[in-house]
Amino acid sequence: MVVRIMGEGQVRLADSHLTELNKLDDELLAEIESGDEAAFRRTLTALLDKVRDLGAPLPDDALEPSDLILPSPDATLEEVRALLRDDGLIPG
Repeated sequence: MVVRIMGEGQVRLADSHLTELNKLDDELLAEIESGDEAAFRRTLTALLDKVRDLGAPLPDDALEPSDLILPSPDATLEEVRALLRDDGLIPG
């Protein structure tokens, strides 16, 4: 799957990593719902770091459609809330 981090670019990520990412996504969703800004910031950073660590960056000139779009590292709690679906940022 191709994942875009807004403002950074795209990475190719194996579907097998979705379970691990979903755990962080569930934490992030709970922190957004509770309004815990500090925990939200830590978990968003951890989620994006995990995607970067597990994924292989695509070249800057690659124009592949993204299967998943994640917020930028400096996104606010409200901005991420606007991106959420029923099951968080990551389906599943």
